[in-house]
This record gives sequence, C-alpha cells and structure tokens, in this order.
Amino acid sequence: QVQLVESGGGLVQPGGSLRLSCAASGSIVNSYSMGWYRQAPGKQRDMVASIFRGGSTNYADSVKGRFTIARDNAKKTLYLQMNSLKPEDTGVYYCNANYGFSTSWGQGTQVTVSS
Repeated sequence: QVQLVESGGGLVQPGGSLRLSCAASGSIVNSYSMGWYRQAPGKQRDMVASIFRGGSTNYADSVKGRFTIARDNAKKTLYLQMNSLKPEDTGVYYCNANYGFSTSWGQGTQVTVSS
C-alpha cells in the first residue's frame, strides 16, 4: 500500500526547533488519520500527535503547546513542527497513515536533543 518516508531529524540543542516531514507515495486526502509516534531507547512506541480526516488533532500531554502537526494534501506530505525541544523528546519518530483497512509506517527518523 502507501509508502511513507520520514526526514528532517537530527541533533538539536535544548530549546531548539526541528520540522519533520513524511512524504507519502499516494494521496493522503482520503486517509482516516495520520500521526507521528515516538520511541525512546528501551521504551514503547507512543503517539505524539495525530490529525484526522476532518482536520481535528490530538497531542500527547508532554508536547502540547510545543509541537504542531499539519498536512499538505497537494504535496502528499505530513509535517511535525517541534519547538522548545527538551532532552526527553529524544527518540525515533515514525510516521503513520491509517486508511481504514490498511495501516502504513515509515522507517523512522532519529531526533536527538542534547547539549
């Protein structure tokens, strides 16, 4: 099904910003939802932010007010703008797309927040 490729990760200092991108091989207009998930070393993969077909969004409590999820249907791309980054934001970030009867995951992109 649809393939997802994340990019934009890297090393950033605490308080800095990054914007992650997730490029889809197919249309994202009819997706039920898309989201970003984070997996820190030794921990489970948890939802960070999600956006639904109608445009509503959900955020993990730890990132509210700092992260913003958005999509560009024309570019077939999902974004995660991350501001005021903290060391605890460190982890591999994965893009997800849910089309109802199928779910796709990207390969992940590493984000490291450190001085």
